[in-house]
Amino acid sequence: MAQPYLTTVLGDRPASSMKLILPHEHILVDFAGADTASPSRYDAEAVYQKALPQLKQAKALGVECVVECTPEYLGRDVRLMRRLSQASGMQIIVPTGMYAASNYKFIPKWAYDASTEQLASRWIMEHWEGIEGSGIRPGFIKIGVNPQMADMERKLVRAAAQAHRQTGLSIASHTGGGPAIEQQLAILREEGVHPSALVWVHANGEPDFERLVRVARTGCWVEFDGLSEGSLEQHLQLVLQMKRAGLLHRVLISHDAGWYAVGEPDGGTWRPFTLLSEKLLPALAGAGLSASEIRWLTSTNPVRAFAVGVRKGS
Repeated sequence: MAQPYLTTVLGDRPASSMKLILPHEHILVDFAGADTASPSRYDAEAVYQKALPQLKQAKALGVECVVECTPEYLGRDVRLMRRLSQASGMQIIVPTGMYAASNYKFIPKWAYDASTEQLASRWIMEHWEGIEGSGIRPGFIKIGVNPQMADMERKLVRAAAQAHRQTGLSIASHTGGGPAIEQQLAILREEGVHPSALVWVHANGEPDFERLVRVARTGCWVEFDGLSEGSLEQHLQLVLQMKRAGLLHRVLISHDAGWYAVGEPDGGTWRPFTLLSEKLLPALAGAGLSASEIRWLTSTNPVRAFAVGVRKGS
């Protein structure tokens, strides 16, 4: 059996080679909407010059891979990501998929009439043939849902499940708190997809800890992102609670930081990819997590969550 691998913008890499992975970050985002977002709206060189030192700074702290979670119609630029990866030495993983959160602002008009199978086929094609003629293949499927799921969300989740079955790519779903995560898991079950194929993005927004536990016990990945100075204590306590519940092996941690914001002066204010290394991990160690437990959070878990070739359900 082939060894599990991560698909980066520079090609497939052995999953075992990654020691510190940030599973949810952004480098470039355009919030203009599906009908407006375009490479013509930004200077790729300006993005490169702003992002490169940030990636190098994270790399110097031991980060080896960034999962860049910006999907199509929100500013995805895979050629720029490849250039940044080559210059920084940082492995970067980009997605296929589509984002319905924010009340469908980032859904193109054609997608409303597209069938589930047509959406799935589009994402499967990007996996096999590369994105937009670049030869760069996606390393996961990114979707987003609103708190109250409707037909569009259900279609995206079902299409992602079908694409997963054909490609092995994991599904990262912008969800936040609420029952939408359980609705997505029900659709995956209908499609014959194990919950371990799904990453619950922004799970730190869930106020009911029992729901976090219940979902994690299905095998779904529970991601505490949005790490900032203001949320440092919350993230610390969430991880410690999950450890006490015996579920540290289902937890992912990241910043949901960056990024060059198209349309803002000089791309706006960049939040670095460094707080996890500089403060959260030392705080976790100080709270009693062992070196092996921290390794689970920073390497083992994200590898198992995103690598192709990992048996789902394990």
